[in-house]
Amino acid sequence: MSSYAVDRAAWEKRTIFEQMGNIGSEVGRALHAQKRGNVERMWQAAARADDLFEATASQWRGGRLREILRAREQFMGALLGESADGLENYFMQFAVAARSGR
Repeated sequence: MSSYAVDRAAWEKRTIFEQMGNIGSEVGRALHAQKRGNVERMWQAAARADDLFEATASQWRGGRLREILRAREQFMGALLGESADGLENYFMQFAVAARSGR
């Protein structure tokens, strides 16, 4: 495994759109590695995504927290063979919102 760890102080300064968009980048990397059959890279990206999910979830409550945890659950399920339909598109919406300055 890598020595990756999110800088939580810097992470907390980002908007939810930026956070989820960045998580989506790691989700995409993991799913693409899975499609290519590169299990090692898949789990490396999954570990980074999980760290980002954890950092994001730690600062939210209520409905937003449930949404974050549900997205994480869907992602982990996709890594274990469940459908990943729409998952990358879901995260892309956050990246687009972050880019537009919302």
